[in-house]
Amino acid sequence: MKVHLIDGTFELFRAYYGAPSRLSPEGKEVGATRSFLHSLYRLTQQKEVTHIACAFDTVIESFRNKLFDGYKTGEGIEPELLSQFPLVEKASRALGVVTWSMKKFEADDAIATAVHRYGDHPSVKQVVICSPDKDLAQCVRGKKVICWDRIRDTYLDEAGVKKKFGVSPKSIPDWLALVGDSADGIPGVPRWGAKSASAVLGKYAHIEEIPSSELSWKVKVRGASSLSQSLEGLRKEAELYRKLATLRVDVPLKETLKDLEWKSYSSRSLRQLCQSLGDSRFLEQLKL
Repeated sequence: MKVHLIDGTFELFRAYYGAPSRLSPEGKEVGATRSFLHSLYRLTQQKEVTHIACAFDTVIESFRNKLFDGYKTGEGIEPELLSQFPLVEKASRALGVVTWSMKKFEADDAIATAVHRYGDHPSVKQVVICSPDKDLAQCVRGKKVICWDRIRDTYLDEAGVKKKFGVSPKSIPDWLALVGDSADGIPGVPRWGAKSASAVLGKYAHIEEIPSSELSWKVKVRGASSLSQSLEGLRKEAELYRKLATLRVDVPLKETLKDLEWKSYSSRSLRQLCQSLGDSRFLEQLKL
């Protein structure tokens, strides 16, 4: 079997910025929710999708905000997008999909935990992480755990991660710590870019393994002296950034692998949801 793990928050953002605006009978913006509902339903109907779960950032803040003041928050998110966060979770549940609502942790942590928990099960042929989020690349393992970009219909296995980032999956948190991640509010280390981080981490997998003097580096990098000086002045900060970028695998998910098996949607819940969204076309499609 294959286990499909969906980054629900990403799917919501994708739908909000890619789908047309739609208003509910009450006059509220629900276009992203309707698009998400249709997209997730189509996924459940694919033959190889038998075991599935969807993770959401129920609140934008997490335990990481207590570690670093600059970490991402919900500030600046359009009200029309923010108001649909609870709606997409309802849509996921109405479709009969196991839904993880994260508050203390993040959706990515739930996915990483699921990979850790179900990835080595003898019945699992492959775990497919449905997201192009570079944070989740750290979860990739060989061809057993891969990332699927549903927008471009491309897959990223371990060889793909190395080709794209220049480092193995285990070094992705270190790479993000050095380069930074504006989406998560991680500033990175000045002067370090994707190429320099890939080159150095390609030799030294983790930040603490990088020699304190560039004269001891066993890799040639342009501007090595400046890079070394910048890192030495911010090593503690870089290690904190890596901690922020490292996904947790101890989220208390209650579901077993068997619980993830998709059986069917809830006709009653789906009918009520679609009526509130003003989506009669979807109801007609399912003959509800």
